[in-house]
Amino acid sequence: MNRPAVNLLVCDQVGVGVPGRPLLATVHAQFAPGRVTAILGPNGAGKSTLLSMLSGQRAPRSGSVRLAGKALSAFKALDLARHRAVLPQETAVAFDFTVQEVVEMGRFPHRQHPSRHEARIVHEAMAATGVTQLAARSVNTLSGGERARTHLARALAQIWEPLPEGAARWLLLDEPTAALDLAHQHQAMALVRRWAVEQGVGVIAVLHDLNLALRYAHDSLLLAPGLSRVQTVGATADLLTPDTIAQVWGVRSVRVSAADGVPQCLVAQI
Repeated sequence: MNRPAVNLLVCDQVGVGVPGRPLLATVHAQFAPGRVTAILGPNGAGKSTLLSMLSGQRAPRSGSVRLAGKALSAFKALDLARHRAVLPQETAVAFDFTVQEVVEMGRFPHRQHPSRHEARIVHEAMAATGVTQLAARSVNTLSGGERARTHLARALAQIWEPLPEGAARWLLLDEPTAALDLAHQHQAMALVRRWAVEQGVGVIAVLHDLNLALRYAHDSLLLAPGLSRVQTVGATADLLTPDTIAQVWGVRSVRVSAADGVPQCLVAQI
């Protein structure tokens, strides 16, 4: 399907890898707003490295990443921050900020043109991730899961309101469920899927849980040794077949359907 370039995040033959080490993969793909895309693969396959290239935090080894037809390297930092928010794996904070202060940091890119609803945005973002009751707590006193939900609220606050002229907003998440308990994993993924479907936000998330990907990600991109070097995005349910799971992760699995019809994966043997 052809989509307007203004709505796409595009990888054009992007070389995934760090300088001085072997190239892990080449990605030639288009990411669409209004959809959740999972980046999947075993440890060391380059998932976080690719996400850092999609966010503009790291330059590709080769090729280019374009947002709305413009190379990420051509964006000023504040301008890019208004278009996309990033949730990294590491969420430690060096200073003794409160939860509310951390979430307020998400509004920093908008300080030159603040919204009329700045305070409301922060409080609604905290409510969305269930950290309102923690607002006055030091972020350094929180559990790993509470801290992860605080930083998800910060990322949501950063892109809370639509951009001028209908430009797409993007939410880039690096293992957003790693520190969360089972209930909060589903709450977080359901939340970002609603943002994608209802608000047209493009969500790209590095995930390890294949069943979370099958339930919440419209599309997926697989990175793994042994796959074709050039990787593209495909429908999650089509990509995560038992044969592919065996090839990529080295485990046997059985495809089943949940009560609501969503396909899920049972690992039968390691």
